[in-house]
Amino acid sequence: MFRTQLSAVPVWLALAAGVALTAGCSSTKEDRTANWSPNRLYSEAKEEADGGSYDKAVPLYEKLEGRAAGTPLAQQAQLDKAYAQYKAGDRTQAVATLDRFMKLHPASAALDYALYLKGVVNFNDDLGMFSWLTRQDLSERDQKAAKESFLAFKELVERFPDSRYAKDARDRMRYIVNSLAQYEVHVARYYYSRGAYLAAINRAQIALADYREVPALEEALYIMVQSYDALGMTQLRDDTKRVLTTNYPNSEYLVSGFKRKDDPWWKLW
Repeated sequence: MFRTQLSAVPVWLALAAGVALTAGCSSTKEDRTANWSPNRLYSEAKEEADGGSYDKAVPLYEKLEGRAAGTPLAQQAQLDKAYAQYKAGDRTQAVATLDRFMKLHPASAALDYALYLKGVVNFNDDLGMFSWLTRQDLSERDQKAAKESFLAFKELVERFPDSRYAKDARDRMRYIVNSLAQYEVHVARYYYSRGAYLAAINRAQIALADYREVPALEEALYIMVQSYDALGMTQLRDDTKRVLTTNYPNSEYLVSGFKRKDDPWWKLW
């Protein structure tokens, strides 16, 4: 008769497993902050952040949130963590932290700052060290973040018009509106350069319909003039040119055509 036998585990294998288990336990990092007071945690986190070590500051702020839960210090830790995440380049987590703060503390005295910081996190005018080579400006980039930034600033100035952050928020809102209008014109110019004149006209009309008193509208009208001319639609060309010359009597476009300037129109500071 066949009989299954369970062989004993070799002694050397059991010893090796025990050593590995012991080594694994001993390699666990000890929490050096275990006995720190909330004030010391905050001081250490702030020191790391002030020194530019944002990646080290974030976990310290997170520990502080837990240990000082329910106190103003925990709220401060959340806001400072969001700023550190933003400076560390983790914009997604920074926005998530700010949304959580505003949800948990809707009556906080720092709510205006939270809205302002959320707007700043999404407001990105850093074109990178090689932007001068491509001449890329904000109007040529994804506009989703710009729109989210605008909404945060808009809520700030509407709810807290006297906030210390309100003036800068208004300036940035104007900047964003200019950028969004120029985005539409950039797309219109792209279509025009490809010979898609109807698409160029439609996109330029969107800019004219949705925005008022922004620099990009001058080019939008010029694109329409040129597109109507290319299509042989002389009456519409002349009507649009009349609007262009009435609103921009010294328009450089009518003299020089499409020409990129050395200083981007959107650079306000």
